[in-house]
Amino acid sequence: MNFSLYIAKRYIRSKSSTNAINFITIIAIVGIVLGAASLFIVLSGFAGLRDFTLEFSSIIDPDLKAETTIGKSFILSDTQDKKLHEIDGVADFSRIIEERIIASSDGNNYPAYIKGVDERFNKITAIDSVIPYGNWLYPNTPQIVVGWAISTRLSVFVNDFSKIVTLSVPKPGKGQISSQSQALNQVNTTNVGIFDLNEELNNKYIFASIETARQLLNYKPNQITSLEFKLTETANEDTVKSKIKSILGDTIVVKNKDQLNDAIYKMLNTENLAVYLIFTLVLIIALFNVIGSIVMMILDKKKTLSTLYNIGASLNDIRNIFFYQGVLMTFIGGFLGLVIGYIIVQLQASFSLIMITPSSAYPVAIHFENFVIVMITISILGIIASKIAASRITKDLVKTN
Repeated sequence: MNFSLYIAKRYIRSKSSTNAINFITIIAIVGIVLGAASLFIVLSGFAGLRDFTLEFSSIIDPDLKAETTIGKSFILSDTQDKKLHEIDGVADFSRIIEERIIASSDGNNYPAYIKGVDERFNKITAIDSVIPYGNWLYPNTPQIVVGWAISTRLSVFVNDFSKIVTLSVPKPGKGQISSQSQALNQVNTTNVGIFDLNEELNNKYIFASIETARQLLNYKPNQITSLEFKLTETANEDTVKSKIKSILGDTIVVKNKDQLNDAIYKMLNTENLAVYLIFTLVLIIALFNVIGSIVMMILDKKKTLSTLYNIGASLNDIRNIFFYQGVLMTFIGGFLGLVIGYIIVQLQASFSLIMITPSSAYPVAIHFENFVIVMITISILGIIASKIAASRITKDLVKTN
């Protein structure tokens, strides 16, 4: 066994002759344990928050979405439609018409987005699973499904045929406008369902049949704003994306789920990085205790070190003793911290110890990479701290007077 490592293990297990040094060593290890546990808990909390945030938006996010880079809409020919269906890896796709509108009911106005979808849309997404009231659209009918917030703003519920919801968009063109009918395209609709996803989407979308959206916007039968695709389980995403682009042309961009939620990912990743750096700073402060503990141990073992030096141990061997001691303290503290952090996160996931609302627990998620991040962080900082402490040993300190 390595001589320095063997002595370091003995020093870890044995008590110092000075109680103060024992106390400082315990505090140093406890600091590492708490720092590692805190970092793991925070990372797991952010992982859970990220999964929770994306869980509901991903319900209506397709696997792939194709949209134009020029203007708002494009023409999908019958030939292109047939070729898209023949792509290996495409389970199905839906035609979409999306535009900003004004929704009105009984004098209440609300700016929203109409999302006109065809009959295949509920096969592409799990929209049916987030409609707590009412039902999904029947094709080719003047029905709409609104978000919970829009329903509240317009004071409309489901299947209330006395409450007409008017959807309006400005008419394209130039010249003077003498009346509202000349200025706006309008369709009258009835709300048949309310979806509940998250605050942003509940405030944004009104789902309608693609025929209703086409009538409102005066679109041609084959004119759409996007295509949303569902892929098979064995599909190669990159291959399918390239085939879709080759069929639709260079003016079309194809995005996956991550790219569709790019802003959310950036926000969550930035917050995650900021919190990680803050808790890493806490760990650095905790590791100053390790440096202090090792320096105190060096002074306490000065006579023993002189004996080791006199019987042939090199200065580097003696430095390595305390280097290994610091590394072992860090690894032991880090491992115990991870165990404690894992237990706390598991308890939160199982028993909902902390609640956001009376019915919703704070989300947590245990990801393997968080274990790796914590151990790598602890290891690097521990090695640096141990190296600094061990470097305090000089030849003058260990040689016999």
